[in-house]
Order: sequence, then C-alpha cells, then structure tokens
Amino acid sequence: MNLRQELDRYLTIRRRLGYDLSSTERVLRRFVAFAESEGAHHISTDLFVRWQAVFGHAQRRTWAARLGMVRLFAQWLHGLDPAHEIPPPGLIPNRHRRSRPYIYSEGEIGKIVATAATLPSIYGLRGLTFSTLFGLIAMTGLRISESLALDVDDVDLDLGVLTVRRGKSGKARLVPVHNSITSRLAAYARERNRLLGFTPRSFFATDHGTRPDTCSARYNFAIVSQRIGLRPPQQYLRHGRGPRIHDLRHSFAARTILDWYRTGKDPACEMIKLTTYLGHTKPENTYWYIEAVPELLELAARRVMDVQNGETGR
Repeated sequence: MNLRQELDRYLTIRRRLGYDLSSTERVLRRFVAFAESEGAHHISTDLFVRWQAVFGHAQRRTWAARLGMVRLFAQWLHGLDPAHEIPPPGLIPNRHRRSRPYIYSEGEIGKIVATAATLPSIYGLRGLTFSTLFGLIAMTGLRISESLALDVDDVDLDLGVLTVRRGKSGKARLVPVHNSITSRLAAYARERNRLLGFTPRSFFATDHGTRPDTCSARYNFAIVSQRIGLRPPQQYLRHGRGPRIHDLRHSFAARTILDWYRTGKDPACEMIKLTTYLGHTKPENTYWYIEAVPELLELAARRVMDVQNGETGR
C-alpha cells in the first residue's frame, strides 16, 4: 500500500463530505513523509511516537489534536488493511480546557485592520484581502474557516446575507450583516476583480486568484499583531504568542452580550439568537462567554442580585 496515494484519496473523500482539512492535510503529509523516510508501509503506535520525537516541540493539546488526525487516517487504512495499527486515544493524555479569550478593544481592531491593509504583495491584493477578512471576522464573529470558505455566490450584497455552507460540524446557516459591512464587502469585491482582471470563485482571494488557507491567514495576523505590539517581535517568520485571530470572534460575542446588559435587554431571551448567529451547536457554548469575561460575569451577578432584591421587596 502506498501511504501517499491513500492519503490523497482519504483527503479527497473527506473534502467532498464538506470537511475543511487544511490543517489536517499539513499534519498528515508530514507524518506520511516521515513514514516514508523510515521505510514504514503501515501505521503503528511506535511510528507515531518516533515521529513525535523528531517533529518538534509543541503543547500537549497540539499533540493530542495531531494524534486525533493520525488516528482517523489510521482507522481508514485499517479498514483497507488490518496490518495498520490505530494508536490508542489515551496515548497523549489531554484534558480539554478553554483558554480565556482576549477581548480586543475597538481601537485595537482598528489598528489590526489598518495595519493589515499595508501588507505588501505583487498586485496589492494581500493587504486588501486580509484587512477585509480580519474586519469581517471582528464584525460578524464568523470562524476563520467559515470566512475563507465563502464563495462569491455565498455573499449576497443586495440582501446583506452571507451563506455559510460548511460551518462547524458541517452545519450550514444564513448570517445577516449590517449595511456598513455589505458596503465594505462590495468595495473589496470591485477592487479584487479589478486587480485580478476576473471574478474568482472564492470571495477572498490571493494575488493568484486562489483561496487563502487558514495557515496563511494566521501567519499574516501574527505579522500584523507583532507590528502593532500585540505580540513580541519574532525571528525566522515565527508567529510568537499572544492574542489570536479567533479572539476576534470571542470579542464580537462578548461585546454583543455586554450591549445587552448595558441597554437593559434580557440576556436569557437574546442568547438563543446569538447562539444561532454564531453557529454554536449548544447554548452553553455561548453562555461560556459570561464566565470567561470578568466584566460580563460581574454584570450577570449584578443582574441576579437585582432580581433577587426585587422579589424580596414584594
């Protein structure tokens, strides 16, 4: 069995089912390349452990995610040839724990968008694309994969509606956007087509008219973050540590909930709307922001106390 050919087939089939596999493909291709260098024709637990030893340093959570990717591929291969061993799920113990989100200020978001617009490229599309992409995520709370997966036909500039066809867990949804966002997307589309000389299939495009991947988006976000001081400068094109692009989504959710409290709206009634808008599968995933953001937790506690005091006074 040729592992490289089987990997191509595996990725093709899963993509046809609607999965976004940009990160998975990158990891699995490195794993298969290592297997070939070792002369291995079958996946085994020992092969994975040896690969981990030479791949490089990373957090346990990252290696647990990589193990999950390899295990799914190994399960596929095991169905074709039982000689393939499926590494045990507990090989890398990892207890999932949410990181506290970084909530960007409006000023920081403005700097991110403005600095991204200055990123150089051959035709100038790099800065235009990533400044618009980062702004869209910040103003709608879309996931990075959902934003990059948008095709031109998914962006209805007349109705102001985005069609997310491949959300998390493969679920689709409609995302209405404000007129100010629609205007910005329309301006981007016009300039994108002018610079390329044609209309690409994907809404966001590189200088070559292709769809940017998540790796490229995270790299450019890291560069921008370093330039404006959100991350320390790095050598050798490293990303460094600091606030993430996904925190733009967290910031959108937190600001939305804060507005509810500040304007006197009932969060219990509004939460289901935000859950649907963000594409969360469970309401508790949205309620998590109240626990994760100290100001929100304080406002929620104050609301509970007000209700209790009101009931006591009757």
